[in-house]
Amino acid sequence: MSSRKKGWYWPYAIVASIIFIVISGGLTIMVAVQHPVEMSDMDLQNYHHYDKNANDIINAKIAFDKKYTIVYDSVALEQENAVVKYKVTHKDGAPVEDAKINIMLTRPDNHNNDMPFEKPNDVNTGIYSFNVGKLPLSGRWNIIAEIFIGDDVRYYSLKADTRYPNVFEY
Repeated sequence: MSSRKKGWYWPYAIVASIIFIVISGGLTIMVAVQHPVEMSDMDLQNYHHYDKNANDIINAKIAFDKKYTIVYDSVALEQENAVVKYKVTHKDGAPVEDAKINIMLTRPDNHNNDMPFEKPNDVNTGIYSFNVGKLPLSGRWNIIAEIFIGDDVRYYSLKADTRYPNVFEY
């Protein structure tokens, strides 16, 4: 057998490998475009801001917690008639009536159903109530609150599930 017949398949194998690599790269790009990475919504801020100011945010939380107490006061998170309540008090137990609270209900996997609320519907002796109404989807929800009292600020996050309305993760 001649030496030309022995190595005839190597050029075809190299070309086939290059084609396979190009197709694999194209498929990887297609999958990445169809499933984008969602931005973090930790404490109502993108992760760049949080990474840059993490120490300031943590110190503000510690200073806030020395003066005030926050309690998630809702009994359950229901899909049909969701109500989110926070009770804010001074450390001595006196209710805080002048807090400014913003909340965001968001799904943990995407931002398509974000529901921001900037003003409570009712404030009664330190209990701030937000009537959210009907949630568009059942299942897991993140409830993120931003609480301002004077110059003090605190972010308060918890996880809830409409399928298990009395279960919360702080």
